[in-house]
Amino acid sequence: MGVQEEFKTLSDKIKQYRDEARVQLHLARQDVKDEFNDLEQEWDKFRTRFDEVMNDASEASQEARQTAKKLGEDLKSGYKKIRDKMK
Repeated sequence: MGVQEEFKTLSDKIKQYRDEARVQLHLARQDVKDEFNDLEQEWDKFRTRFDEVMNDASEASQEARQTAKKLGEDLKSGYKKIRDKMK
């Protein structure tokens, strides 16, 4: 799997978890809402890194790709955790 395809798959999974959490957020406790808001700030950072890697995948450094991937994996886990709390 290429770098761009790998990041696209990761981004799609994050979007899925994020959308599912957002749909159920109105039923959540305040602490869960706060956690979601914190993740939203990290989502913005990830999208910036994701766009950089996708636009310049051949020129993006290994470190930049690893940083974006780590941030993405953390986001995916965070949104999944929120989604699971609301089930």
